[in-house]
Amino acid sequence: MDETAFVNETKTKMSHAIEAYKTELAKIRTGRASTGLIEAVNVEYYGSISPIIRLASISIPDSRTISINPWDAGSLPAIEKAIQKYDPSLNPSNDGKSINIKIPALTQERRKEITKQVGKLSESIKQEIRNFRRLSNEKIKTYEKSKEISEDQSFKIQKKVQDLTDNFIKEIEEITKHKEKEISEV
Repeated sequence: MDETAFVNETKTKMSHAIEAYKTELAKIRTGRASTGLIEAVNVEYYGSISPIIRLASISIPDSRTISINPWDAGSLPAIEKAIQKYDPSLNPSNDGKSINIKIPALTQERRKEITKQVGKLSESIKQEIRNFRRLSNEKIKTYEKSKEISEDQSFKIQKKVQDLTDNFIKEIEEITKHKEKEISEV
């Protein structure tokens, strides 16, 4: 058994979980505009469903506005409808060439709700990281029982996996703190 490959495989799984967490956080609304709020919108246009990013360019002209400039002006009504369906709290306005979405300021109560949501998401991703650690440790113990690796090797690999887990948990906490700070900014 190649211990470096084993540890790297575990590290890759944990890294993918962190990337998925970052993607989910980008979808969570803060008081400022973010393209992540609408990148997941799917638009029905000419009988097929396409992600909004394939139909238009999305930009942030200022901290409270999302601007959507479609490649085809005929797709404006479909994009507007899809945004309203995706998130009724977003209110797109169409000027015939582009769509602008003004992001309203969050109330203190809503900020608390969003912070709780981020906390729950953080805990679930930490649990996922711990599950990767548990599965890796079970696999290591299986190798040890079948005499493919020694007890010392098993301990050494488990220590590396634990260090990985600790580092990823710390990274999740830093990402979460940053997002909570973003949410609390007025």
